[in-house]
Amino acid sequence: MSDTPAGPEDVRHVAELARVDLDDDTVDEFAAQFADILDYFETLDEVPEVDREADLVNVMRPDEEHEGLTQEEALQNAEETEDGYFKGPNVS
Repeated sequence: MSDTPAGPEDVRHVAELARVDLDDDTVDEFAAQFADILDYFETLDEVPEVDREADLVNVMRPDEEHEGLTQEEALQNAEETEDGYFKGPNVS
């Protein structure tokens, strides 16, 4: 982490990158909020790590193969088809 708190110039830089116009009062408010957020991250850095392996269990069911649709079955309700494929609207 940086030893210097986020200041108004940092807020203005982020606002410029986001193409957001901020007045001076809002810049000061965001600078204070950024400082609070960085304090929270520093607090999280102080949380001790737990040295234990998690008891992981696979909760997913095994894959099952099923018979798929034929090309004709897949296209039977399509509004438009072309050469055996779905045809959608042109994208401009």
